[in-house]
Amino acid sequence: MPTREQVLRLLESGLDYGAAAERLGVSPGQAYLVATGLPADGGDSVTAAQARRPGVSRDSTQEMSHARSAAPDARETVHRWLRQRARSDGQMRRAARRGTARDEA
Repeated sequence: MPTREQVLRLLESGLDYGAAAERLGVSPGQAYLVATGLPADGGDSVTAAQARRPGVSRDSTQEMSHARSAAPDARETVHRWLRQRARSDGQMRRAARRGTARDEA
């Protein structure tokens, strides 16, 4: 877990929360929480005292609270598994022989 000082140092160097979080191996929302003590999904309602904390964003922080999604089928291991499944399926083998199925990888 990164420290508050680590996150703030990266922000002061010019990185945004997304880039700082990537460097530290955490999500942007977690980096924001560590740096400010405030959740990124807090609805942007902060007190005047909280707004003065180092690292508090003046912009909406809601997007930081959403984890990035990744398409699981983008990994080569998934492509290999799908090809193996298609080869073991009778209908797919027949379609391949007829030329109506394609192997795109």
